[in-house]
Amino acid sequence: MIVIALIIAAPYIGHYFHREPVMDLKDFNKAVAQLKGTSGNAGDEYAADDTKNPNPILFKFNPNNLPADQWAKLGLSGKQISVLKNYEAKGGRFYTKTDLQKIYSITPEDYKRLEPYINLPEQSVSKKTDEIVEVNSADSAKLTQIKGIGAGFASRIIKYRTQLGGFVKKEQLMEIYGIDTAKYHELAPHISINDAHIHKIHINAVTVDELRPFPYLNFKQMNAMVEYRKQHGDYHSMEDLRQIVILDAEILRKIAPYLTFK
Repeated sequence: MIVIALIIAAPYIGHYFHREPVMDLKDFNKAVAQLKGTSGNAGDEYAADDTKNPNPILFKFNPNNLPADQWAKLGLSGKQISVLKNYEAKGGRFYTKTDLQKIYSITPEDYKRLEPYINLPEQSVSKKTDEIVEVNSADSAKLTQIKGIGAGFASRIIKYRTQLGGFVKKEQLMEIYGIDTAKYHELAPHISINDAHIHKIHINAVTVDELRPFPYLNFKQMNAMVEYRKQHGDYHSMEDLRQIVILDAEILRKIAPYLTFK
């Protein structure tokens, strides 16, 4: 009985006298935080750093597209810089000194310290207007006059407008990166859509390569449309396109305003 008891107890006794070293997770967690900082939204690489330069250097600066290291010299923390860079990535722009004050990560103390050094050149300031702007014909300068649209958003709107061939309804702006529901409702009262400016696709003559920029179709769908036309002849209406299995009702609804059959 004593021998059996010793055999049963042996693993526990061994574990007591040979304990595994406790792993220090500090370095591991730090490495994970750094890896997370290298992905995601613009500016996330600074998000974990809450320290500030104890001896900030103040100098005249334009807050638009100011490099992160320059913000750090001015005494902002990594978290504050992260918020600023994400604001820029979404098309945000500073038009007046007080615009910097609207960034939630900038404290009243920070703004009071930085305000005398903010330098916004006259030519970088775009006068905002309450005028309704027609989005399909507006150039970049006109778009930046809309409240809530900076140079970044204007560039994205024009790029997406070119790929589409024009907007048929305001809600399509929400398909652009950075324009969420809240941003859309901010912009909607200041814009209009004139579908007379839409560049339509001649479905009976277009090639796959010419269709490639169009954002509503993938390559298989583009190729199927062209091949079906080659095999069955010209399309006469949207009803003919319903014969293509990989074009569902939602896709057909979205592309219909952009197609012409003559």
